[in-house]
Amino acid sequence: MEKSTNIQSKDKILLHICCGPCSIYPVQHLREAGFNVRGYFYNPNIHPYTEFQKRLETLQVYAEKIKLPMIYHDDYALEEFLRQVVHREGNRCQICYAMRLRAAAHIAKKGKFPYYTTTLLVSPYQQHELIAQMGEAIGKEYGVKFYYADFRQGYKEAAQISRDLGQYRQQYCGCIYSEKDRYVGKAKRSR
Repeated sequence: MEKSTNIQSKDKILLHICCGPCSIYPVQHLREAGFNVRGYFYNPNIHPYTEFQKRLETLQVYAEKIKLPMIYHDDYALEEFLRQVVHREGNRCQICYAMRLRAAAHIAKKGKFPYYTTTLLVSPYQQHELIAQMGEAIGKEYGVKFYYADFRQGYKEAAQISRDLGQYRQQYCGCIYSEKDRYVGKAKRSR
């Protein structure tokens, strides 16, 4: 993947955000690259509702602190995610990425953002290349450029900043399946 280089000063970019801690480095990077950043929270995969609320509230506090304008899709839409993943659990990450990237590309097109990207690119635990490929393909479909950057380089520093800020830091990616993998697997290992 090639990083976009023809950025005009203060071009608008829509940043899909999964949580507050994951937004730290991407927002910093994008602002330093000359973008006018607006965040977009859409995450129908997050389970349970209390986890969804913690992530949303943490992001709201942080966005206000750094003066990041936001668009919140704060309806708890777990059923949307489950309908698409049921009987396709082995492909759940790909389905989840596509759902969130499509929603972001749609909002970017509607809001006349020339670019969009995602904080999913910051996590060393996500399928980075797949996200980048899907982001580019979906961007072409919607007529919006996908801005690719390997945000993983800022992951450790941002994790420390989030700890220093006392932000809520989740223990799994968000979906019911990743929650099961994390906690059921841990319980089996401790027996």
